[in-house]
Amino acid sequence: MKERPILAIHTGAGTWKNVDDINQIVDIIKDSLNAGYEAYRNGNCLDIVTSSIEVMENSNLLNAGLGSTLDIVGNITMDAGLVNGNSMKSGAVAAVSYPKNPIKLARFVLENTPHLILAGQYADELAKRINIEKHPGPSERSKKLWKKLKEKAEDKFIIERIKAAKLVGYDTVGAVAIDKDNCLSSGVSTGGVSLKLPGRVGDSPIFGAGFYANKKMAVAATGIGEVIITSLLSYSVSRNYEANEDLINSMNFSIEEINKKFGKDTVGIIGIDYKGMVCGVFNTEAMPWGYITTEGNIFIRGLP
Repeated sequence: MKERPILAIHTGAGTWKNVDDINQIVDIIKDSLNAGYEAYRNGNCLDIVTSSIEVMENSNLLNAGLGSTLDIVGNITMDAGLVNGNSMKSGAVAAVSYPKNPIKLARFVLENTPHLILAGQYADELAKRINIEKHPGPSERSKKLWKKLKEKAEDKFIIERIKAAKLVGYDTVGAVAIDKDNCLSSGVSTGGVSLKLPGRVGDSPIFGAGFYANKKMAVAATGIGEVIITSLLSYSVSRNYEANEDLINSMNFSIEEINKKFGKDTVGIIGIDYKGMVCGVFNTEAMPWGYITTEGNIFIRGLP
C-alpha cells in the first residue's frame, strides 16, 4: 500500500515568542505523533487522537492539561472535544478543573453518554467517579506566565488581556487521524485563552467550531475561540470540501474568509482527508504542527 499520512497534530497558533527552546516543542510533536502511531497499529481513530493529545496534555509546555494557562483570578478551567467521523458522534467537556487529561473525559462523554457536552462541577464529579487522574493544579511555569501577563494587562478591559495573551500563543492542542478502516477523527484540548474571565468557554468543546469530522475529512482548529465559534471554522472547511473535495483549497478559503472578517493573527487549522491529503494553514506568525505516515515517517511544519 502506498505510504500516506495517518495522523496530524498541532500545538497551537500564535507568535510563539515565549518559547526559549523550540526544540522542546519539536520533541513534543514527535512524541505525540509516535504515541498516535503506536495506537494506529492496533487501535481505532479515537485511540489515535486521544493518545496523541494525552502526550501534549502531559507535556507541561503547551496550553492543555498540565500546562494549562490561568484565568484572570488565577484558576485553571479546561475544555476538550472529540468526534468519530463515521458516526459523527462527538463528546466534549467545558470549564473543567479536575481531570489531568480532559480529552479522556471528553471520550467518556462520547462513548458512554447520550450528551454532547458536559460542563463545570458536574463534569468534574463525573471525572472523579470514573477514576480519571486528578489535575495537580497550576504549574510553576503557568503561574509565572500569569503574573507576567496580568502586570501588562492590569486595569484594562478584557480585550487588552487577550492582546497580552496573544504574545504568548494560543497553544490549544489538536489532532486529526484516519485509521486502518478509514474512519476519521478529530480532537482538541485547551486551557483556554490566558487571563480569560472566569466561566469563559472557547471553541474547543463546540463541534463544528473547534473540531469537526465526517466520513471524508477531519479538521482541528486553534486560535481566538470567539472568532472560531462565530465563523464555525471547522464546519466551514467541511462545507467547502463538499463542493470540491480539495482539502488544501477548502482550508485556505476558510482562512481567507477569516482574514476578511476578523483580520490576521487569529486562527490556524489542520486537516486530513480520506484520500490521504494532510494540510496545516494559519494566519499567525507560527503554528507548529506535524504529521506521521503509515511507514512511521515524521514531518514537522509551521515552526517560528
